[in-house]
Amino acid sequence: MKPRATVSTDPDSAADGASAPAGGSGSGDGADGSGGRTGRSRAIGARRSRTTKSGPAKSGPAGNGPAKDRSAGSGPQAGGITWRQRLRRDRTLVLMTLPAIALLLIFNYVPLLGNIVAFQDYDVYDLGITGSPFVGFDNFTRIFEDYRFWEVLINTLVIFVTQLVLFFPIPIAIALLLNTIMSARVRAWVQAVVYLPHFFSWVLVVTVFQQMFGGAGLVAQWLRDHGHGGFDLMTNPGFFKFLVSAQAVWKDAGWGVIVFLAALAAVNTDLYEAAAVDGAGRWHRMWHVTLPALRPVIALLLVLRVGSALNLDFEQILLQRDQVGAGASEILDTYIWWTGIKTGDFGYAAAAGIFKGLFSVAMVLGANKVAHMLGEQGVYSKK
Repeated sequence: MKPRATVSTDPDSAADGASAPAGGSGSGDGADGSGGRTGRSRAIGARRSRTTKSGPAKSGPAGNGPAKDRSAGSGPQAGGITWRQRLRRDRTLVLMTLPAIALLLIFNYVPLLGNIVAFQDYDVYDLGITGSPFVGFDNFTRIFEDYRFWEVLINTLVIFVTQLVLFFPIPIAIALLLNTIMSARVRAWVQAVVYLPHFFSWVLVVTVFQQMFGGAGLVAQWLRDHGHGGFDLMTNPGFFKFLVSAQAVWKDAGWGVIVFLAALAAVNTDLYEAAAVDGAGRWHRMWHVTLPALRPVIALLLVLRVGSALNLDFEQILLQRDQVGAGASEILDTYIWWTGIKTGDFGYAAAAGIFKGLFSVAMVLGANKVAHMLGEQGVYSKK
């Protein structure tokens, strides 16, 4: 009687590659070597069982070794890439931005060091910045005690509010009208005509208005020819704030139209189709679909516009200052130029400039706070 072939059933030995002898060495379980196959089946089953329990080995991106848990990383390698690798990857973009950064530093931030003259009795001709005596906040005290400065500040804000009410909604209205034009050729032609005055200088704009609404302008001559008395809007102090607002509308409304048309192009057309299916007319679609889509852009531009409340066009006002008088046309920039720079009182002008900057920052923060209260993002999002 032949002895039965023995097969090792130890899982460890099977996992390590120990297998049963080749079938056919014994005939106890059949002459076809079924005993060997049974032993190999047990070894494979043990190996699979062990692999299932321990789980397959995870490899990294390159397949070399187990992958590390990126969420547990810390330090400069968090996120899987270091700042040196990012710099090496984006070196072309960094080199492209270096000239812009250099220009920004040279023309925007280095001149800020000159604000030291606001705290000096600055003598531009003999002593310079290093030799001028330090006077502390005397220049700011002069500003707060100057009643004329506060009159000019109030007049500047009145002109700004007038322009905000009359000028700001007009680009929105023009963009909505252009958006309803079906012909792309007509829409492009109208947009080009409206945008063209943006490239005109203020000298040309004031000249055009002088030829139209001046004492010898076309409108005045036409009224005289038909038996009416002439008029001259260019020298009317009470009409000045409306005049400069009309000039700003004619010159810069086309620029604002481009911004709002870009925002309208991003509106999902499915919203209009769904509103039309629900029975909404053209005005309802504009009120409930178009204007809500423009709200973020309107809020952002309004905050930026409020921040530049004291930055009215200096050249526009200066060209018309003598025609209507300083009482109606004087703004903060022209007052600083006339009182500070033209007379050589640079310390006073620098102090007024610092006050203007701080006031503008406060206006931006206040307007942005209001935008957050209305549910809009504004210049920066609310944390």
